[in-house]
Amino acid sequence: MAEVVLERVTKVFEGNVVAVNALDLVIRDREFVVLVGPSGCGKSTTLRMVAGLEETTEGVIRIGDRVVNRVAPKDRDIAMVFQNYALYPHMSVYRNLAFGLSLRRTPKAEIDRRVREAASILGIEPLLGRKPRALSGGQRQRVAVGRAIVRQPAAFLFDEPLSNLDAKLRVEMRAELKRLHHRLQTTTLYVTHDQEEAMTLGDRIVVMKDGIVQQVGGPLDVYNRPVNRFVAGFLGTPPMNFFAGKLVRRGDGLWFDEGSGAFRLSAAQAEAVGEWAGREAVLGVRPEAMSLSAEGRFAGSDNALPVRLGVVEPLGEKMDLYASTQRHPHIVARVDAAEGLSGGRDAELRIDLSRVHVFAPGEQGENLSVPDGRA
Repeated sequence: MAEVVLERVTKVFEGNVVAVNALDLVIRDREFVVLVGPSGCGKSTTLRMVAGLEETTEGVIRIGDRVVNRVAPKDRDIAMVFQNYALYPHMSVYRNLAFGLSLRRTPKAEIDRRVREAASILGIEPLLGRKPRALSGGQRQRVAVGRAIVRQPAAFLFDEPLSNLDAKLRVEMRAELKRLHHRLQTTTLYVTHDQEEAMTLGDRIVVMKDGIVQQVGGPLDVYNRPVNRFVAGFLGTPPMNFFAGKLVRRGDGLWFDEGSGAFRLSAAQAEAVGEWAGREAVLGVRPEAMSLSAEGRFAGSDNALPVRLGVVEPLGEKMDLYASTQRHPHIVARVDAAEGLSGGRDAELRIDLSRVHVFAPGEQGENLSVPDGRA
């Protein structure tokens, strides 16, 4: 077990392309940390620098007590699981698991013990005699994970290991990886572009954009207290709705005027963003923070948004409503399922104003309602 520390780590590729910019991060001993962000944000490059597969341009990487910038990948005491499994097709599962240990001249009895222990943990004992071509995608991924386990490394590195699996297998393997971490307690750095995967797996998640860390924190903390509009929009399915408008004072209250409707902010929200009164702002509302008025009617009530319903997607107990206003053509609400509801009609959506966020304008506008939200 070991702590992994990155200090001002930077990677610049040819053409002065900055892939990772002055990244500071501590993955604590036994912690499971997930790097998440859109394609090209620098998360895989960061992982490859920790593994030694990419050289750092600047900065220091420590694994345990050692600075490993100039240490070869095989000597860093890490084990990496790749997206494409990287199994040897001509070897049996047993030999795939044992091969790395054989290269290190590990005694045969110890190799056998570790291989069978890993196979038992992952439930692949009946597969030890098979070749990779005779395995399903999920079985191959278990073998790839088993090959990492037998190394007994200081840290595991996972590079989008579930992206080649179908949706059902991804969910099953996600749960399996979580159980595996609870059992082995090995320091883990995991990369994914799937925000749901990040939320369910990580003790902490690191949200990245353009090579820069946007926010680090526990999954629910980052979800409920995003530091800026990018983080708020990236985490959540369906994503958060954003309404451009203005904060205005009316009587003793602070209101957000969207143009099609106006909403009185809660006392706590008003206190947090009061200094922004009179200025342009963006209201962020998660789909689950909306509800449909009785029978979906348009009643013109206060603190409700009049909309035109478009597509209705039944999901069982819930349904997603795609709606629009004159100013905002794309609004998504996740509401309780209702029979007979269809698009092409006027309705109103009530907003739980205790759950909204107020952002400064711009793609990465600061979350004004949680100014201390950065973890």
